[in-house]
Amino acid sequence: MGCVVNLAGLDMNLVVALRALLEERNVTRAGQRVGLSQPAMSAALARLRRHFGDELLSRAGTSYELTALGAVLLDRARAACDLLERVFASQARFDAAREEREFTFLASDYAVAVFGAKLAKAIHEQAPAVRLTFRQVPAQITQDPAGMLSTVDGLLMTHGVISDLPAVELYRDRWVCVVARDNPEVGEGLTLAQLAELPWAAYQRVHDATVGRQLSMLGVEPRVQVSVDSFQLLPAMVAGTRRIAMVHALLAARLGRDSGIRVMECPFAAVPVHEAMWWHPVHTHDAGHRWLRETAARVGATVHAESR
Repeated sequence: MGCVVNLAGLDMNLVVALRALLEERNVTRAGQRVGLSQPAMSAALARLRRHFGDELLSRAGTSYELTALGAVLLDRARAACDLLERVFASQARFDAAREEREFTFLASDYAVAVFGAKLAKAIHEQAPAVRLTFRQVPAQITQDPAGMLSTVDGLLMTHGVISDLPAVELYRDRWVCVVARDNPEVGEGLTLAQLAELPWAAYQRVHDATVGRQLSMLGVEPRVQVSVDSFQLLPAMVAGTRRIAMVHALLAARLGRDSGIRVMECPFAAVPVHEAMWWHPVHTHDAGHRWLRETAARVGATVHAESR
């Protein structure tokens, strides 16, 4: 069992100093960054070294390198600083028409195209000074979802990938298959045998986990020929080839007539897509975040209505 740290006995300024030191790897530059003199930053480094029982920065010629523990602490210090900033930026009241604030989401390109664009429009109409930032979902999201969500405002993701965190339901979607319009091997319908035989274009990340497990249980192991980091690129990887791909129906509905692909029903009852906005409990009672969740729910309802 790890040791218990008494936060009341810690100087929270050391967290800021730790991040600056590990990122800059230079006492003078780290001090300039946080507004401390070189002696004061040296003293902070000495305190941190005593606390962790590690050098954190070790000299390598004329420069410094992170120790093994220093490398581990780098990401943790960044996350801690981001979380502290969000804690102290929390608001009891939120006037959407006047507030200046930035909200950050982790989301796939699919979620941004189908939901994020509508959310951005709604927010611009209600809160013109509020900014939105969308970042790609890290592949490690399943390893430490709470830690990653502590540094952003929300995660747009379907149910079945993470759990034990608060979420607001947004909309429902379903999986469909896409093949080239001129693929002579595919007739009016697809079969499970064809899913196993045809080469695939795939988005191989955590978002595929649920339907991927379902295919495996059906005895289908997709023979992936092309892998891309964008759902919206999958149709282009299918057009004019023998490949097959699975995409969301709402995304497929956006494809133009010149996309060169056919949208087909899956030859199995694919698990439905229940998209939600997930967040870290630290944001639950923040007035601005409550407004964001309520706005997201309203926008999600309009997307859901379109999907019927």
